[in-house]
Amino acid sequence: MASTGETLTSQEYIAHHLHHLQVGSGFWTVNIDSMVFSVVLGTLFIWLFRRVAVKATSGVPGKLQCFVEMVFGFVDDTVKGIFHGKNQLIAPLALTVFVWIFLMNAMDLLPIDYLPRLAQLSNIPYLRVVPSADVNITLSMSFGVFFLILFYSIKIKGVGGFVKELTLTPFNHWAFVPINLLLETVTLISKPISLGLRLFGNMYAGEMIFILIAAMLPWWSQWFLNVPWAIFHILVITLQAFIFMVLTIVYLSMASEEH
Repeated sequence: MASTGETLTSQEYIAHHLHHLQVGSGFWTVNIDSMVFSVVLGTLFIWLFRRVAVKATSGVPGKLQCFVEMVFGFVDDTVKGIFHGKNQLIAPLALTVFVWIFLMNAMDLLPIDYLPRLAQLSNIPYLRVVPSADVNITLSMSFGVFFLILFYSIKIKGVGGFVKELTLTPFNHWAFVPINLLLETVTLISKPISLGLRLFGNMYAGEMIFILIAAMLPWWSQWFLNVPWAIFHILVITLQAFIFMVLTIVYLSMASEEH
């Protein structure tokens, strides 16, 4: 694909597909494509599930209602198996996290050149369509979970209890307070970082493989590798959404424990 009518080399092709549509510079750079696709897919999730909820029937359900009910039941069973407290936020949060991340990951299954070509016809030079392959998106979601961890840790245990957890765990003695504080701080901070980077790394790698296949092979032979990888990638995008959801539930369950 070329932006000026010229054929791109493999290196230029890869670099072009890894470049975001951006505004700003430095720290204040905003990836417009990631933001737009994230909002659009989040809106699609809300609209679709609300539509099914409004038109739900107690009789013989339609295929879409059956699918939504299966997803809802799966998430609800997962939450009940992990989170043993009482919190009306956890199940809706888990459902949102799972479906939203799945939809963002599923954008990787679209033909690699389809939307970027349409964007070029509209004079948009760059377009990346997989929001979860952008570290800014994945880390922002994980830090949202992190703030909830801090909120419920303080709400359930109180400020004093949260401080004691940081200073008297795992060694319950005043002499080990500095060591405990260091260990628990590292453990606390590593949760959102690992949560966000795990999703980003897997989706970035999946996107890169599709790009490499398109860059290295002629168009008529790409399906030999694209189809098997796409089939396998369906498992990857589902598993990554599931892992993010489960870890979110686990972290919030730990934060909600009073002892």
